[in-house]
Amino acid sequence: MSNFISHAFNHAQETLTKFIANEENFATMEKAINEMVTAIKNGGRVISCGNGGSMCDAMHFAEELTGRFRKDRPAMPAIAIADSSHITCVANDYGFEYIFSKYVEAHGHKGDVLLAISTSGNSPNCLEAVKSAHEKGMKVVGLLGKGGGKMKDLVDFPIVIEADLSDRIQEMHIKIIHTFIEGIERQVFPQNY
Repeated sequence: MSNFISHAFNHAQETLTKFIANEENFATMEKAINEMVTAIKNGGRVISCGNGGSMCDAMHFAEELTGRFRKDRPAMPAIAIADSSHITCVANDYGFEYIFSKYVEAHGHKGDVLLAISTSGNSPNCLEAVKSAHEKGMKVVGLLGKGGGKMKDLVDFPIVIEADLSDRIQEMHIKIIHTFIEGIERQVFPQNY
C-alpha cells in the first residue's frame, strides 16, 4: 500500500519539476496575470469556467478574488460560471456545449478576461466559451493539459501541463491558480505584501 502512496507523490514532483524546467510557462503566467490585473484595474472582471474538478477550480479562483486570499482587502470582480439554473436551462434548450458560451455572451465585455480550464484542452463547452469571449473582445487564459488540445492554439495565454493523468494536471492547475491570485493581489493591493 505505501508503495502506491510514495509513487503518487514522486509522480506529482516529476510533473512539477517538468513544469518548472520550461521557463516559457512562467513568462506566460506573468503575461496572464498582467492581463487579469489590467481588466480589474479598468473596471472589468475575470470569468472562469471548467467541468467537474475544473469547475471546482474555476469556483476556487473566483472566490479567492471576491473573498479573501491571505490578508483582508476589498473584493475583486471575478465570477465562475456555476449557476445550476443557467447551466441546466442552456443545456436543455441549446446543448451542453453552450453552457459557458451563452454566459459569456450575456455577461462578458471587452476588456474582461476568461479563464478557461480543461485538462484535455478539448472540452466542447470550453471551446465554445473561448469563441464567445473573443467575439466579445475578451482575452482568454487557458489552463490545459495533455498537450493542450484544440484550445492551445485558440487561447491568448495557453498554460499546458505536460502530463496525461487528469489528477496530476489538476494538482498543477490549483498551484497556478494560487499563483495567479497572489500575482493579482501584489499588483492591485501591493500594501498587502
